Amino acid sequence: MYTVPFLPSYPSVYPYVHPYPVYVYPPVHDHGRPPYGLVPYRENIKLNDYGPEPFVISISEAAKQNDAYRIALWTGPHLQVTLMSLHVGEDIGLEIHPHVDQFLRIEQGEGIVRMGKRKEELTFEKNVRAGSAIMVPAGTWHNVINTGTIPLKLYSIYAPPQHPRGTVHRTKADALAAE
Repeated sequence: MYTVPFLPSYPSVYPYVHPYPVYVYPPVHDHGRPPYGLVPYRENIKLNDYGPEPFVISISEAAKQNDAYRIALWTGPHLQVTLMSLHVGEDIGLEIHPHVDQFLRIEQGEGIVRMGKRKEELTFEKNVRAGSAIMVPAGTWHNVINTGTIPLKLYSIYAPPQHPRGTVHRTKADALAAE
């Protein structure tokens, strides 16, 4: 029997926790819709550089939609956001940004990140997967390799910007040719 918490000496005269039996509150049918507030943000996003104007986007959806090796999504005077997609077995390529801190977030797939102070000594190695965040301090050699069975989708934030505004590299070969 349910007792009222603030009146322990007076038990409830009704034997249910709720004031009415459960059948009085019939289940609400959602007709296959997700609960309010959890509606997925799905739209066909035009991927180009929207900076330096104010901008809002579902970064996860944009990253998953991207099929190009690298696209600058937003470039401002102090920050840049790029989207990347690595094919199975592909890597970013060992690189260093002497004066740029970098943040990467994996949105789909799995891989390995390697980092180190010297090109020949990558002493830091971690497995990464969807949801992983990678922080690369300026002056650190690093590489991300797709070890999974699907494309590795990620976004990267550079501070300050690393690539020219509007950068689009459809393939890794395009990126190497541009550099």
